[in-house]
Amino acid sequence: MMQNIFIAPAIMTGVGLFFGIVLAIAYKFLRVQDDPRIEKVEELLPGSNCGACGQPGCHGFAEEVVQGTQQPSACTVSSPDAIEVIADFLDVDPGKQEKRVARLHCAGGKGQAHQIAEYRGFENCHAAALVSGGGKGCSWGCLGLADCENACTFQAIQMTQNALPKVDIDKCTACGDCVAACPRNLFEIVPLNHQLFVQCSIPLEGEAARVLCITACDACGKCAADAAPNLIRMENNLPVVDYTAGGPAQKEATFRCPTGAIQWLESAQFSEKNTSQRDNEDPYTRFVSPQ
Repeated sequence: MMQNIFIAPAIMTGVGLFFGIVLAIAYKFLRVQDDPRIEKVEELLPGSNCGACGQPGCHGFAEEVVQGTQQPSACTVSSPDAIEVIADFLDVDPGKQEKRVARLHCAGGKGQAHQIAEYRGFENCHAAALVSGGGKGCSWGCLGLADCENACTFQAIQMTQNALPKVDIDKCTACGDCVAACPRNLFEIVPLNHQLFVQCSIPLEGEAARVLCITACDACGKCAADAAPNLIRMENNLPVVDYTAGGPAQKEATFRCPTGAIQWLESAQFSEKNTSQRDNEDPYTRFVSPQ
């Protein structure tokens, strides 16, 4: 009996050693050697691991660049000089770095959106979204409690006094942290030169939309009529700007918008001006642009 007690562990130990030796031999002869250039490229990257390039981290992006499936310019965090250094090291085309930035499909701050209640609770958007939308009458607009600001790795977002997130276009790297943080999916990463932008997400029309927010799109369709052919189409009572299907975007598409829901953005989306409204003002006649 005593012999049986020792035989079983000995057999298991032997089996483990055998397979361990097999795996060690297989690793030695079958492993794929990493290209030493990958480590060097990773050292030249900013190391933020933000995912803006489409990879989970800088190491994965370095592998793609070395393999030639990505261009160095796809890293939106790197400076132009750093991109040139990587391109020179690999002797490849750096590519064209297209500046992209986070934009918000809402302009309904405290001075524009109708409040139906006072929210008192956890000061974050996810919590407020579960409790009557934080007191706002609009179920689609910005909650203004700074989840995006807190999530931004690069401190590119600051809440204005009007409770709207102002994105610093110089600091924004298009990493997408704010997109993931917003419980109402209001942020979109777009090229900076896509200046025609819809600042509303209310899928209603006419008075039903305007009663919720003075900057709401009321689905009048004037922007689509004034834009280049096929540039703007109406979907779900909202204008959709399609830069791939239409002609060049022009400011004229914004001129007849009765509420300012569609804007021509040349810099940051929101500023500190126009952060308050008089309580006794008629919501159907007043209009203050959030620009």
